[in-house]
Amino acid sequence: MLNPADAAFAASLAARLPEGTLAPAGPRDLDEPRGRGVTPAALLARPRSVEEVVRIVRACAAARVGIVPRGGGTGLVLGQVMPEGQAPLILSLDRMAACRGLWPEEGLMIAEAGMTLAAAQAAAEAAGLLLPLSLASEGSAQLGGVLATNAGGTAVLRYGTARALCLGVEAVLADGSVFNGLKRLRKDNTGYDLSGLLVGSEGTLGILTAAVLRLHPRPAARATTMLVVADPGAALALLRLVQDRTGGAAATFELIGGQGLRFLDEVMPEVRQPFAARPDWSVLIELGLPPGLEAEPVLAGIYAAAEDAGLVSDAIMATTGAQREALWALREMIPVANRRIGAVASHDISLPLSEIAAFLPRAQAAVRSIYPFRINVFGHLGDGNLHYNIFPPAGEDRAGHAGRAEAVTRAVHDLVHDHGGSVSAEHGIGRLKAGELVRYADPAKLMAMRAIKQALDPQGILNPGAVLAV
Repeated sequence: MLNPADAAFAASLAARLPEGTLAPAGPRDLDEPRGRGVTPAALLARPRSVEEVVRIVRACAAARVGIVPRGGGTGLVLGQVMPEGQAPLILSLDRMAACRGLWPEEGLMIAEAGMTLAAAQAAAEAAGLLLPLSLASEGSAQLGGVLATNAGGTAVLRYGTARALCLGVEAVLADGSVFNGLKRLRKDNTGYDLSGLLVGSEGTLGILTAAVLRLHPRPAARATTMLVVADPGAALALLRLVQDRTGGAAATFELIGGQGLRFLDEVMPEVRQPFAARPDWSVLIELGLPPGLEAEPVLAGIYAAAEDAGLVSDAIMATTGAQREALWALREMIPVANRRIGAVASHDISLPLSEIAAFLPRAQAAVRSIYPFRINVFGHLGDGNLHYNIFPPAGEDRAGHAGRAEAVTRAVHDLVHDHGGSVSAEHGIGRLKAGELVRYADPAKLMAMRAIKQALDPQGILNPGAVLAV
């Protein structure tokens, strides 16, 4: 059993830290974006250095007080809130936001965990390089949280997830020891990949304090287009065509279901849409082109080949920066419209690409056998990650269907598992999906995860209840 971060503990810890490091947690430190959970009144620590993090963790270990790491608070699976249990210490690294070094010739940067993703992108851009990880929340999402959840975003197709963009991390472990994995090495086979283990562990194995990030050359030009396709099968054939014609230059390949466009008409009519008749299926593609290739002829060639193959029926090409931004604004407003409509159940899933066309009609039939719900499918088709969200029929409120949400999620997740997919693609497990992990994970994997947790955090003080509920 853990103990609360009460007044006596706060007084004892405050004596070991600079003035102003501790404070009562405010509302912004206690909630999460969808309002699904709130941490009860808790103690907030905002250290300025690794040494201060060490002192905090050692004090919590000695007193058996739980620690909930807090980044930008943008996670969607309750990893940053602890609604149940003894009041924890919330550990925010927002004061540790420095760039410790940038080596353009190596394509590397060492940045602290409290730096926002947008600030890290800006630092890379100032050096003429690209940090390709991009999220809608990049202005507030912090690197520590991005790495702890192994975030994906829109460019995974070409550059990989956060783990693929990280060479190593620095982390404070549960006993207060510091793991220094900040080596600027592309090859290092000296034992287990502990940095790779800590990335994606959601703060349950260590507190990430800094990381070595891979940077990439900036594309000479971007080519952005939105194309109408007959169905997801045609979209996947188009993906193969695009990759073959561009040598893997596609950074983004987003599937957009027509229901999402109709939701925009319903609740955000001010959002400009490129097609007068809302297509049932479309894709948003962005290529990063090398010097010597121009966007318009490349996109025109793709459209001509795709039209000849019967894969597309209409398209709009972004020929200016403003047009590109308008297409991306359309994509980024779909989740906003979803929130205004109010989902009965939301699912962050991934599937093998060749399984998607078969999965979607099966899932639709399963969901609508429960109730004639509206289904909005969109997401990162290029890497198999779909957001499969369920909404009440027009004129009905989601509150009236709360009793059906569990059955809907079980139907969707069972089918995902049946098709060899994952019930958590890019948002992590947190506390929201801890039960789903037990239900669907390989037993040997679950056993190994529990053994690792026990070895690195035997008291269970690091993000209690996240990922592994017991």
